[in-house]
Amino acid sequence: MLAIDGGNSKTDLALIADDGSLLASVRGPGSTAPNGSTLAPMVAALAAKAGLDPAAGPIARHTSACLANVDLPEEEAALSAQLAELRWTDTSQVLNDTFALLRSGTHRPWGVAVVCGAGMNCAGVAPDGRTARFLALGHFTGDWGGGRWLGSEIMHAAMRAEDGRGPETLLRERVARYFGESTMHDVAVAVHQGRLTDEQVITLTRVLFTAADEGDPLSVALVDRQADEVFLMARSVLDRLDLAGTEVEVVLGGGILASGHPLITEGVETRLKEHAPAALPRYADVPPVAGAALLGLDHLGAPPEALARLRTNY
Repeated sequence: MLAIDGGNSKTDLALIADDGSLLASVRGPGSTAPNGSTLAPMVAALAAKAGLDPAAGPIARHTSACLANVDLPEEEAALSAQLAELRWTDTSQVLNDTFALLRSGTHRPWGVAVVCGAGMNCAGVAPDGRTARFLALGHFTGDWGGGRWLGSEIMHAAMRAEDGRGPETLLRERVARYFGESTMHDVAVAVHQGRLTDEQVITLTRVLFTAADEGDPLSVALVDRQADEVFLMARSVLDRLDLAGTEVEVVLGGGILASGHPLITEGVETRLKEHAPAALPRYADVPPVAGAALLGLDHLGAPPEALARLRTNY
């Protein structure tokens, strides 16, 4: 089975035996528009590592690919068909990468997952196979939060503190110092001129958590808002799939949640406990590519010992 986890910053591929053994793995560059062309060199490298030739025929029975920026069911279907035409495997299934996080953190093929990293998304699968998800395309689809959003909010608050439009906050001095500048004015000019990139601004969540730990009211409010947004996504999916009264596993992943910072994790878990007392918060202990692989083994009807062996391999 060919497992693929494709993100914006990196793509992980693995070739998995029917018994869950890891035969070969490679890591390649990420892509904002994953497709057969961007994946082909990585599949070739993976096949070569396993002593196989994709030009000679299928290298496995099934492809399980979980890819970022494949946001709509029709996009998943179109890309599944595209991969099928390449004949790397006999069958192919493409899903949004949130489903890889979900399966990597659950001990069953159903549950709920919320990812809060650079962006945010959430998806759920019910025991009967029903799914619930979000468009997660930005502000216009109801979203708030994630590293990109928080970076902008942190800059906004620090700048307004400096020029007098907003309340004072530790972020004013901390953000400037973090980027090696004297003032927020200088930081803003650096962003405007392209000397500071969006990827650098995303890392301001580190500054935010430190300031919140020190009791900065504005920072505490931002972290609390982020915790609430994570919970609201989970609550929506739990309710839509009628899972709030069950022992459903709720996987919390992505850089911000995986950091384990108590201000964010306790904020989410407390709210979750009030709404769904039997729900089980989980933090994935294997990478998302393992989630894609587990989905593939589910598709092939692999026995429990194969699923356990795969987790052990990661």
